[in-house]
Amino acid sequence: MRGRTAHPDVALIRTRPPRRRVDAVSYLFLLPALALFTIFITLPALVGAVISLTDYVGYGEWEFIGLANYAVLFTDPNVLHAYGFTLGFSVVTVVLVNAVALTLALGLSAKIKLKTALRGVFFIPMVVSGIVIAFVFNYLLSTSVPALAATLGIGWLQESILANPDLAWLGVVLVTAWQAVPSALIIYLAGLLAVPEEVYEAAALDGAGAWRRFASITLPLVAGYVVINTVLGFKNFLNAYDIIVGLTDGGPGTATRSVAMTIFTGFTSGDYAYQMANAVVFFVLAVVISVLQLQIIRRRGVSL
Repeated sequence: MRGRTAHPDVALIRTRPPRRRVDAVSYLFLLPALALFTIFITLPALVGAVISLTDYVGYGEWEFIGLANYAVLFTDPNVLHAYGFTLGFSVVTVVLVNAVALTLALGLSAKIKLKTALRGVFFIPMVVSGIVIAFVFNYLLSTSVPALAATLGIGWLQESILANPDLAWLGVVLVTAWQAVPSALIIYLAGLLAVPEEVYEAAALDGAGAWRRFASITLPLVAGYVVINTVLGFKNFLNAYDIIVGLTDGGPGTATRSVAMTIFTGFTSGDYAYQMANAVVFFVLAVVISVLQLQIIRRRGVSL
């Protein structure tokens, strides 16, 4: 009598390794981090969202007013200008930082003398406080640069660009990029070191020039690192605060006032609940931008 043949699914179930059971003790190690995150992040965020629905000014009595703060927020020209400046500043600075950092990484990864010493020099801005950098550049752009421009006869630079409502944003972008380039540079150096040297040698033997090797080999292979620097940079620049405070204090007028600076300023000027609503909107905007960036990464198939 022939034996009965087992069903393929039954055989698969029999050969499937047993599911590994997670020890309950492992979850206990998550409790401290989960508790700290809940106490210092989640609960304050929920309290802030509730306060945004009130007329609280930071002290005294308050009452619920619903979505009135949000209704005013979307028609406030100062708030809208802050969002426009922050988004524009972030985009321009991300492009500048990535272009400069990738260029420096290509130079520092080449066979040049004093390569190690130059890397140390370029990394110095990363370890200096942002507010210190802002005060130093405030002095340079307000005193040294106009004096040098007067000597050279450059008219438009003889006055501080930080005092010009049309050019102050440029000073903020340059100083922010000066501090942000080293961190992006480290990531690009890591990416370039991961590219096999044999690929460049083969391309050189095929007659590919320097630009062709960069466009066809280097750039595609470091595309993932470009995405990393873009995502991290955009997140950081959206929260720009200390450099703007030390450099222009949001001026002239409100020309360089970021969203973060607008929120913090409102907390001390009687607009507590109103700016808390602003913070909630800003949080939602940051989440939406992050999700869009992740979608772009997935569609392009970039592995991080």
